Amino acid sequence: MKPIIALLASSLITLPAFAEPWGNADPKPGKEHHDKACVACHVRLYGGDGSKMYTREARLLSTQLDVLQRVATCNSQVRAGWFPEEEAEVAAYLNQQYYHFKE
Repeated sequence: MKPIIALLASSLITLPAFAEPWGNADPKPGKEHHDKACVACHVRLYGGDGSKMYTREARLLSTQLDVLQRVATCNSQVRAGWFPEEEAEVAAYLNQQYYHFKE
């Protein structure tokens, strides 16, 4: 039993403690995906340039995982056709640009 516990403990030490849920996704292509698939809907909902979606007072997102889940939901709703890697890029962009969540 002790060897199993030692093995588990050693594997946990190597895991990153505070990795973003989107890993090392690049926010630059995320901005391009966002601008192409998201902005028109956000402008329709909030006016202006649509950024109020992210900056309004009663926003519902409060963690990095919330951002990634919302991006996945929007991807499905607007049928953007993004792969999970592209959803991750958009989430990384939104966090960098608007949310600045650290977990």
